[in-house]
Amino acid sequence: MWPLHTRPFVPRDTTDLLRFVQGCTFDDFLLTPQLGIVPSRDPAVIDLTSQFTSQIALRRPIVSANMDTITRAAMAVALAEEGGIGVIDRGFRAGDISPQIVEVTAVKRTQHGIIADPHTIDAGQRISDALQLMDRTGVGTLVVTAGDKRLAGLLTRRDVRFVSGDALVADRMTPRDLLVVHAGPISSADAERLMAERKIKKVPLVNADGTVLGLITAKDLIKHRTHPFATRDDQGRLRVAAAVGATGDYLERAVELQRAGADAIVIDIAHGHSLVMERAIEQLRKRVGSVPLVAGNIATAEGATFLLERGVDAIKVGIGPGGGCTTRLATNFGVPQVEALVRCQQAISDRVPLIADGGVKRDGAFAQALLFGSDSVMLGSAFAGTEETPGEIVLKPVVMPESQKVARVPFKVFRGMASVGAVRDRLDLEDVDPRELETLGSEGLEVSVPARGSVRTIIHDMLKHLCSAISYGGADTLQQFRKRFWSEPQRYLIRLSHASRMESFER
Repeated sequence: MWPLHTRPFVPRDTTDLLRFVQGCTFDDFLLTPQLGIVPSRDPAVIDLTSQFTSQIALRRPIVSANMDTITRAAMAVALAEEGGIGVIDRGFRAGDISPQIVEVTAVKRTQHGIIADPHTIDAGQRISDALQLMDRTGVGTLVVTAGDKRLAGLLTRRDVRFVSGDALVADRMTPRDLLVVHAGPISSADAERLMAERKIKKVPLVNADGTVLGLITAKDLIKHRTHPFATRDDQGRLRVAAAVGATGDYLERAVELQRAGADAIVIDIAHGHSLVMERAIEQLRKRVGSVPLVAGNIATAEGATFLLERGVDAIKVGIGPGGGCTTRLATNFGVPQVEALVRCQQAISDRVPLIADGGVKRDGAFAQALLFGSDSVMLGSAFAGTEETPGEIVLKPVVMPESQKVARVPFKVFRGMASVGAVRDRLDLEDVDPRELETLGSEGLEVSVPARGSVRTIIHDMLKHLCSAISYGGADTLQQFRKRFWSEPQRYLIRLSHASRMESFER
């Protein structure tokens, strides 16, 4: 007689599916290979489009976690260029909103279609002023205006090289009559043709009255060609999301993030199925109603329905499965991630996207997370230690197993946002007074991870393996893969024994 929890059972439909996955996570299943129909597993060919929020589509369903050791501007730029999106963390000191704004602004100004708000300087100012502005903003070209904001010329770093700071901008700029200027908006294709014909790299755009409309550069156009799957807004800028809490300065922070151009606000607290979250959603809708709201975390059908009914635009699923999280160890609460995803997907269907947050320790689990109900996957520990993560590299002595000699190996810090160190650094305002910090129970780890190369390599490998999974699944797009699975889960799912789990995942 089989014990109840291991009795053989084949799901016939989605109702049976929930029974079948109860108490299970990614390593409890294999998927049965189907007839392959794709001619190529190339991610450039297979459509991997999915939704991040109801309003924002991703060509690659990858989200970098809003953790202070994972996502700042460098990571968010890489994610957006590769077709996903990054969530700038809120791990800054409470009440100090400007550092998070700086990170969001850096992403939004990294690339453009048309630069609608180029950095400008008055023709009557001095070169020293121009140099300060260039250094502060990181741009190499300033649009020069007259007192009435009409275009007067362009000033580049080349123009100010070896020049006294007392010189006037007007004396060093390239004046308007020597520039190729376009009146009104222009498409990227037309801008490329104009630049090729006139052998130029920059085209200022002006209104009918000569006031500055924008600037378009060859550098931005080249980046658009280099990253064809990038996640961009209507102005051609890279998209970026940003996190806020649910108490304290969250309203002021969200307003400033909206002004800085954040494409979505992630309301991120440990227990999203709560009255605290309900009040936060209500207040944020009043203050930043036009910005998509992502809320979480939850792990139950009731939690998903609760957030859906309060009008959020995406839901984060995951209580305790993350590599930096110890919620289950500390509190014994949580739901295995596959069960959580299936419960939430069945509760809300496709009314808003789900984001799987946590539990993905290998590329096969990344594909499973998308299959079992999520529209995108949030990754933290998978990206830890990469070049794009914030933090200094430290050298730590390590005994090499082969030679037994001590070598100094580069490491970076990775920590969960509920670790004591992370809370101490930001003095979190979720009903916590700084003086009460030592009374907090830690629900996160802080560890050192080996430093490694660019996150882009990890993303590319994940996408290749996702495309292979789609091929094995008998589909030719991600959406078709999911549709086939949910229509006939019994064709795919194999529940693993202890021996088959070892055979599959232990190497």
